[in-house]
Amino acid sequence: MELEKVTKADKRRYDDACGAALGMEYVGERWALLLIRELLLGPRRFGELRGGLPGISANVLTQRLAGLEAAGIVERHRLPPPANAQVYALTPWGQEAEPVVLALAKWALRAPTHDPTLPFSAVSLMLSLKMLLVAERAGEWRARIAFRLGDDPYVATLADRALAVARGVAEEVDATLSGRPSAFLPVVFGRRPLDDALAEGAIALTGNRASAERFVTLFQLPPKVE
Repeated sequence: MELEKVTKADKRRYDDACGAALGMEYVGERWALLLIRELLLGPRRFGELRGGLPGISANVLTQRLAGLEAAGIVERHRLPPPANAQVYALTPWGQEAEPVVLALAKWALRAPTHDPTLPFSAVSLMLSLKMLLVAERAGEWRARIAFRLGDDPYVATLADRALAVARGVAEEVDATLSGRPSAFLPVVFGRRPLDDALAEGAIALTGNRASAERFVTLFQLPPKVE
């Protein structure tokens, strides 16, 4: 695929042949990489993208989507009836940015200044599970756990010591966990017992309780920089 260079006056240019410099020309503008993050689990409407990035204005979102579309990273689709709505999706080349986004996130989580109390989108939660799975803890266990995060359904499938995550509903799951994305952070990464979050009502559970309790122990934040 031949990419069209973006030549707007406000586009960051480095005049450097390194691939990292070219990559920053594409995604170095504020919010650009986070828009890619929000699209990694499937197409989203304009309003859904704003919901996942509460700090972005409609004007800036429009500009960033246009820039990513011109670069060949994002494309627009129209959903079939009855939805008949426009959505934004990553191109196949744009989807290849997933390991870059996850690696950057995992690297940055080592910073002592990371603040887990800041807003956290549903996509961020699901990608963090994929990124921070400890394969040795999972072993050969296989499980499928559904998540209801506001209006968004997701499914996490554990197999072969790896976790696949997808937006949507699965017919057969071991358990379903529901709640705000921020409610899962102390349970999954802070070692708060799931029982406490259930008793408080921060998280709701249906299905196999033992599977859910085991699942939330499979993840670990990277060590902080000393």
